[in-house]
Amino acid sequence: MLNRHHRLALLACTATLALSVASNSFAQSATASQQTEAEEAEKKGETYLSPIVAKGGREADPYAKPGPSSVVSTDEIELQAGQETDDLLRSVPGTSTANNPQNPGVAVNIRGFEGSGRVNMMIDGVRQNFRFTGHEAQGFAYVDPAFLSEIDLTRGAVTGVGGGALAGSVNFKTYDIEDLIQDGKNYGGQAVATYGSNGAGWSESLLGAYRFNDVFSVLGGISKSDPGNYDNGDGIEVPFTEEDLLSGLIKAEITPDKDHSFKFSAMSYDNDFFANSYFQNVTNQTVSANYAYTPDNELIDLRANAYWNRLRMKYDTNLLGAGAAAGRRITDTGTGFDISNTSTFDLGEVAVRSNYGVEYFQDDYDVINSAAQPTGGVNGSGKNATTGIFNSTTFTHGIVDLTTGLRYDRFTIDGTGSVSAGNPLGMPAGAYSVDESDGRLNPSITLAVNATEWLQPYVTYAETSRAPTVNEIFVGGSHPGGFQMFFPNPFLQPEISKGWEIGANINLDDLIATGDSFRLKANYFHNRVDNYITAALAGGGMQIFFVNNPGISTVQGFELQAAYDAGYVFGDLAYTHTESDLPSQVNGFGVQSFLPDDIVSATLGARFLEEQRLTVGTRIYAVSNAFIGEENAGASGSATVPGYGLVDLFANYKFENGLELTGSVTNVFDKTYTPASSTIAGSTVDTGRGRTFLVTAKAKF
Repeated sequence: MLNRHHRLALLACTATLALSVASNSFAQSATASQQTEAEEAEKKGETYLSPIVAKGGREADPYAKPGPSSVVSTDEIELQAGQETDDLLRSVPGTSTANNPQNPGVAVNIRGFEGSGRVNMMIDGVRQNFRFTGHEAQGFAYVDPAFLSEIDLTRGAVTGVGGGALAGSVNFKTYDIEDLIQDGKNYGGQAVATYGSNGAGWSESLLGAYRFNDVFSVLGGISKSDPGNYDNGDGIEVPFTEEDLLSGLIKAEITPDKDHSFKFSAMSYDNDFFANSYFQNVTNQTVSANYAYTPDNELIDLRANAYWNRLRMKYDTNLLGAGAAAGRRITDTGTGFDISNTSTFDLGEVAVRSNYGVEYFQDDYDVINSAAQPTGGVNGSGKNATTGIFNSTTFTHGIVDLTTGLRYDRFTIDGTGSVSAGNPLGMPAGAYSVDESDGRLNPSITLAVNATEWLQPYVTYAETSRAPTVNEIFVGGSHPGGFQMFFPNPFLQPEISKGWEIGANINLDDLIATGDSFRLKANYFHNRVDNYITAALAGGGMQIFFVNNPGISTVQGFELQAAYDAGYVFGDLAYTHTESDLPSQVNGFGVQSFLPDDIVSATLGARFLEEQRLTVGTRIYAVSNAFIGEENAGASGSATVPGYGLVDLFANYKFENGLELTGSVTNVFDKTYTPASSTIAGSTVDTGRGRTFLVTAKAKF
C-alpha cells in the first residue's frame, strides 16, 4: 500500500509527464505552422530552414553542457594504450578509483563516494550492479580496456536513463560498427598488439566489422592478455598482480529504413586472478538490445533498451591448496529496460526540449559459501528492483536556458536470512525475512545563461538518493576462521544528498593562433548527505554490521578541466579540490573512499611532420596527502597517507597505410608510491607499478 508521500510523488511525476504530452500536442500546431511557413517560402522561391535537432550519436561536448560532465575520448584512450582503465579515470576531475592491483575490477569513485551503487557504472548502458563486501571496494565493473572506445562521466545528479545513483554515473562505451568502417567502405577493423616491460607482457586484440548492405551490419572482436607480477619503484615484486583475461564482443545492427534501427550486442569477459587470499575466476556476460525510432518529426526521438547481465565470482583455493572460503560463489543476475522519448518544439518565443520516460532494473544475488564453512563469508543473497520515472525539460528564451527535472525512484528489497542471539540490533534469534519497499522524488533545476558566444555560467540545485543494497541489509555469518561475526540490518534507510553547484563553460576559438581552440569547465559543488551508510563495530570490534550514521555530512569542492589545441601543440588540465566530513568506511568491510584534498592531472604534447603524423608528449599526475579515517590508521598510527607525483612520456606515429605505433614510459622516475584510495594503504601489495616501457602496434584495415 502506497503511503501519502508516495502517492504525491507518483502524482507529481504523472503530472509532469502529462504536461509534456500536453505540450507536445500544443506543439503540433507549431509544427503545422512551420510546414505552412515552408510552403509559403517555396511559393516565394525562398528556402525555409527548420530548427536543427541532433539525435543519437556520441556523448555531447561536455564543454557545451551546463553541468559537471567529462568524456575520455578514443584519442586519449589510444595515447594511453596498454595502461589500466583506472589511469584513464583518474585523469578526470572529481574522479578516482578504489585501487587494488590484485583485482582487475574497476570501482569508480566520484567526489569521495564509492561502492554500493553510489556511482552507477555501466558498459554500453548496461548497469554493472555487482556488489561485494570484504577486503575490497563495495562493487566492481569488469570491462576489457581493449574494447573501450570512450568513457562518459557525469558527476552529480542524473535525471534520465542511467540515474538513480547518489553521486553520478560512468558509461564504458565499446567499439561500434561506425567506429571501424570508414566512409566509402563496407568493411573495417583493427588489430592491436601491445608489449610491456615490468610484468606487463603481451596483450592482443582483433576487431572487425562488415556491412552487408544498407540494412545489415555486424561486428566481432576478441581480446587476450596475461600480464604477470610487476615491481614497484624500489624494485620489490608486488605479488599476485598477474591475471589471465579472455574477452569477446559481438554486435549487429539492422536498419530497415531511415526511421528505424535495431542494435544487438553480446559480450563475454573471463578472467583468472588472485585476490583476497584466494585464486579467483570472474566471468561477466552481457546481452543487450536497442531500438531507435527517429522519424522526421521533432516530437519523436524514441529509444528503447533492454539487457541481461550475469557476473559470477568464484573462489578456488588459497596458496595452500585449500582454505575455508574455497568454493564460494557470488552471482549477480541483472535485467533491465528503459524507454524514453525526446521532443523539441516551440511555445511562443520559448524553445522547449523535453526528455521523459521510464526505466526498470533488478538484480538477483545468489551466494553459495564453501562446504567447509557454509555460514562463513559475509555477502548475503536476495533481490532488489528499482522502477524510475523521469522528466527533464529545458526551456530556452533568448540567452537563458532553464532546465527542470524530476525523477521518482521506487525500490523493493526482499530476501531471507538467519541471525544469532546477542546480535547488536536485538533481533530475535533464528530465521528472518525482509520485504521492504520505499520511494523518493528527486527534483533538480539548472539555470544557464549564454552570456556571450564563449561564456556560459550556470547554477544547479539537485537532490539524489540511494537505496540500501542486499549486501548491506543481509550481511551475516562469520569471518573465515570464525574470529568475527557479521550481522544484518533490515532497518537501513536510503541515503539522501541535497546539493548546490555553480559553474561556467568557456569555449574560445582562434584565441592565440588561427584555428586553435580553448575549452574550460569549472564548478564549485556543495552537498549535504543524510543517512550515510558505513560499517559499525560492536562487541569490542568482534561484531560488525551496517548502520545509517546520524546527522548530516558535508562534501564540497572545486573542479576544473581545460583543454587547448592549436594542431601543432596541445594540452589539457584537470584539477580537483575536495573537503569532506563523511564518516569513514572501514577497511576490511569495504574500503575508505576519501579523495586526496588536491589532485592534478596534466598533459602537454606537440605534433610534427607532414599531416602531423608524429605526436609526442608528457603526462603528469600528482596528489596531496590523503585522509583515510582514524579507523584505518593501522600500525603506523597515521590517519593520512602521503601524496606523490608521477611523470609519463608518450609518442605516437601514424603511417600512411593505416599502421600506428605508440610508445610510452610510465612512472619515468621510478617512484615508489601507494595509489590514492588503495585498499590497504601502506602495504607493499598495494604499491604502484615502477618504471614500465610499453609499445603498441595498431593496424587499421
